[in-house]
Amino acid sequence: MEKSYEDVWNGQEDGAHMARIKDVAREAGVAASTVSLVLNQKGYVSEATRQKVEAAMKKLNYIPSEVARNLSLSRTQTIGVILPSLSHPFFGELAEELEAALYHLDYKMMICCTQAKENSERDFVDMLRRRTMDGIIMGAHSLDLSIYDGLDQPIIAFDRIINPRIPIVHCDHRRGGQLAAEAFLRAGCGRIADIIGYQGVHSPAHEYHRAFRTIMEAYGVEVHVIELPWNAFGYADFLQTAERLFAEYPAVDGILGADMVVAACQHSAVARGYRIPEKLKLIAYDGTSFTCTGAQPITAVRQPIRQLARLAAEKIVRRVKGEMDDLPCTCEPELIERETC
Repeated sequence: MEKSYEDVWNGQEDGAHMARIKDVAREAGVAASTVSLVLNQKGYVSEATRQKVEAAMKKLNYIPSEVARNLSLSRTQTIGVILPSLSHPFFGELAEELEAALYHLDYKMMICCTQAKENSERDFVDMLRRRTMDGIIMGAHSLDLSIYDGLDQPIIAFDRIINPRIPIVHCDHRRGGQLAAEAFLRAGCGRIADIIGYQGVHSPAHEYHRAFRTIMEAYGVEVHVIELPWNAFGYADFLQTAERLFAEYPAVDGILGADMVVAACQHSAVARGYRIPEKLKLIAYDGTSFTCTGAQPITAVRQPIRQLARLAAEKIVRRVKGEMDDLPCTCEPELIERETC
């Protein structure tokens, strides 16, 4: 005989039977609405009645429907995370830490990678508007931010400036730039190449470059700026940038940039015969595990990714719950001294 939808839903196939709320109510001798009050922890239920319901659920091995429970609470217990790419070490580590932080707060993570996928970010935001998720942590490098206009649902920006209403979680990049400048000055560098991200993306991260150049130029150090293309996150992109750097500025004695681009510069410099750190100093900004995987670990300004992820997770969950968000927005970086500076 063909199985009906209700048979499958209720587990009534192959002799199985999944207990339902009305079964629990019958076993406990209460109304189904009372069982719902116990499950959702809403309304008054006497302790004796609560114990009877819980005993009935245990006896019948009742498993509550998470979908139904979330509908009654108007929540999905899911947070969306928008990032450019998971193949990039920083965003890969960030995604892993965000998932762990949200899990400990009883939330699941749904991720959207925007690179090479047109309209994926807009689709994700539309899901938030339709309450398919409870909130969004946005860390993509998108140029069109109009999709966030008029959005009333909870949202946190990660290292992105979207609009004045949306709080931003980020590292103290000004301090990060200062740490890099001080390290290069101690090393005696006089000609620096500063590889910066695409300036059309509004991000607090640009601050570390500005702070860095201000200090270096105050000490009479030459700083040559090389801007990366928009959405350049692949190692091949960074190798091209390294080739351009050494072709245009062969006399540089120091290079600053994000982890992968500095690693690409290290690779290209060794191939060209530069001795590191004797003739060329390198400092990477982010400090992911990528900087210590090669034969010569790279000196780095480390962003505290785990701490940043926990802060972003706590802030978005507080907003979802309508609680006061009095948490800070920034975390402090640190200099990790290794073998390239």
